[in-house]
Amino acid sequence: MDLKQLEAETDILPRSFYERPTIAVARELLGTILVHGRTAGRIVEVEAYLGAADLAAHASRGLTNRTRVLFGPPGHAYVYFIYGMYECLNLVAEPEGTPGCALIRALEPLAGIGIMRRRRPQARSVEELANGPGKLTQALGITRRHYGADVTRGPLAVRRLKQDAPFEILATPRIGIRHCAQWPLRFLIAGNRCVSR
Repeated sequence: MDLKQLEAETDILPRSFYERPTIAVARELLGTILVHGRTAGRIVEVEAYLGAADLAAHASRGLTNRTRVLFGPPGHAYVYFIYGMYECLNLVAEPEGTPGCALIRALEPLAGIGIMRRRRPQARSVEELANGPGKLTQALGITRRHYGADVTRGPLAVRRLKQDAPFEILATPRIGIRHCAQWPLRFLIAGNRCVSR
């Protein structure tokens, strides 16, 4: 799929989409298209992080310079660095003042696959280009300089297909966390080959 075709077949998600409970936003992000520059992928896996009561969420530590965007208006990017090597993309949900976000965990590559391959030469297949939160940011060229980016406009955006086939959503515990690990807040498209391993 090329970007012109993608733009013709999709609409950018409005801010009102994100200004809702985090779990609803996370589930409904599945199947939408994350676009950055000349690359794009279908979101096939997300995790919800719920704010102050969720000890796995960065926002549970309160308002800091790092978490400021989580307490701001919805529909912005929260990008952070982890393990000294990976950048992770979250999309801010909830009304302003209430922190919540959805971590984008995996994409199914759709456009700019050649660019993604150059950025991720170690990937052995298209399915491995963006099947993890650090892999997808590398494949799409998303870095901490996108912290606070408004995803309802500009080069980093999320789009919804005007017509999309229905799919089954699976809910599982989140991955790679110590606190609140049993909460079933990881959502994925059942049977999709691009989800994280």
